[in-house]
Amino acid sequence: MLSNDLLKKIQGFHFKTRHLANDLFAGQYESAFKGQGLEFTEVREYQPGDDVRTIDWNVSARFGHPYIKVFHEERELTVMLILDLSGSQSFGTKKKFKRDLLAEVAGMLAFLAIRTNDKVGAILFSSKVEKYIPPKKGTAHVWTLIKEIFTYEPSDLGTDIKGALDYLNRVVKRHAIVFLISDCMDTGFELPFSIASQKHDLSVIRLSDPSEKNLPDVGLAYLTDPETNQVVLLNTHSSALRKKWRLHRQSHQSRLSNLLRKTGVDLVDIQTDGSVSEPLVRLFDKRKKRR
Repeated sequence: MLSNDLLKKIQGFHFKTRHLANDLFAGQYESAFKGQGLEFTEVREYQPGDDVRTIDWNVSARFGHPYIKVFHEERELTVMLILDLSGSQSFGTKKKFKRDLLAEVAGMLAFLAIRTNDKVGAILFSSKVEKYIPPKKGTAHVWTLIKEIFTYEPSDLGTDIKGALDYLNRVVKRHAIVFLISDCMDTGFELPFSIASQKHDLSVIRLSDPSEKNLPDVGLAYLTDPETNQVVLLNTHSSALRKKWRLHRQSHQSRLSNLLRKTGVDLVDIQTDGSVSEPLVRLFDKRKKRR
């Protein structure tokens, strides 16, 4: 049973993301992602500028002047959201926690999918696959999905992107539009990532908080690892420690960038103090130009 406060929060989020999906992204999502093929709809008379390869010679011969076949893109797609619910998603020092950011991004993509009559499903994961929501159509299904994102309490706090991608590659047999939404603080998922990028249309949406890039100088500080609950005392005044922190982050980002470049997968960076819509608009524009 949801509390009144949580229900109001989810309803407000539901209204906001649906409004943005309908108004801000109208047509952009649809033009960014291809359907599975073309289906024949009708024939019509040839007009100057039409592709001569579409001429229907049988109909043209019957009527004595050229007719062409008209095709429309077979639109129905399956969208899968791979959602990281590990302990690091509870972190945030600015406007929101990464878990709230994840819900906003996932909700936006889900509404965009059903707006064009696509199916949408989700894989919720931590150090294991926590829950699989099979892809379906409809606003009621998106409402259920959003409630799960807001309320689901993972049984573990770790991160296993490899396990989530292995599960995707096993369960989702047909080609799908896949968004991995995570802070990507994990390693060792290169092989299933490469397989998923070949089988599906994969994009990575990386969530981050500004304070994760550089360790702030606040003197002695106790830090808790949100995925292991390990507590350590650090002297953040140490320039050597801050440099080591920065280099570790840069090395991790470099490994991910190399993997994305090799597999041709798009990356979208979204921060807890930034816009959700603008990075997605840039992704859709980039993909539309490639088409």
